[in-house]
Amino acid sequence: MPTRLVHLVWDANDPAALARFWATALGWVIADEDEDEDEVDVWPEGYSYPDPAAVPLVFVPVPEPKTGKNRVHLDLASNSLPHQAGLVARLRDLGASPVDIGQGEVPWVVLADPEGNEFCVLEPRDTYRDTGPVAAIVTDCADPAALGQFWTEAAGYPVAYAEDYITGLRAPSGVGPYLEFLRVPDTKTVKDRLHLDVAPYAGQDPAAEVARLRGLGAVPADVGQGEVNWTVLADPEGNEFCVLSPR
Repeated sequence: MPTRLVHLVWDANDPAALARFWATALGWVIADEDEDEDEVDVWPEGYSYPDPAAVPLVFVPVPEPKTGKNRVHLDLASNSLPHQAGLVARLRDLGASPVDIGQGEVPWVVLADPEGNEFCVLEPRDTYRDTGPVAAIVTDCADPAALGQFWTEAAGYPVAYAEDYITGLRAPSGVGPYLEFLRVPDTKTVKDRLHLDVAPYAGQDPAAEVARLRGLGAVPADVGQGEVNWTVLADPEGNEFCVLSPR
């Protein structure tokens, strides 16, 4: 079996505070808080890990502040225009703020969380009616089709839709958020502040999976991780991701 998507990891200056924001924003819970590592996990109440019905959020400490627009962000779902407006108001009450990333006049609302990470609150769309609060995890890229094809192999998600400007993937069971790869003109210049974690299934060889992903175009990446029990790679457009132990 290939690797599968298991986490979305966020660099944070204050992991506990940012995790509380996102747990409340999504109606999820603090699932685990490692005080020694300052790592905090957030997922839906009653969630059975790992399950593609949701992608857990893992907040990890970093000393450096955010610089520039993130290349990975969340799109949040709404089920009506009043729901969208109410969600935006609630998120602003929690500490989110409006942000201009050049979006112009659009039907969605762009906000930033308390550490400046951009995210979108979408107008109601049929595509996302059954995703839960997170409609999609979106990655900026130059070639959506090619990067989407790589991530079908890395995440274990087949292509759900493809247009010139966007490719969307979803878990084979048809549950949970989409992975979307969106064409943008700008290029990656700094380490991604949000990244995906993938893991082999129980009983599989992680070294073999790393070799498989490298054969598909991934390359080793050094983000200062030192000696760790996972492998840091970058996808064909340079986005860092981690291959964890089997689970």
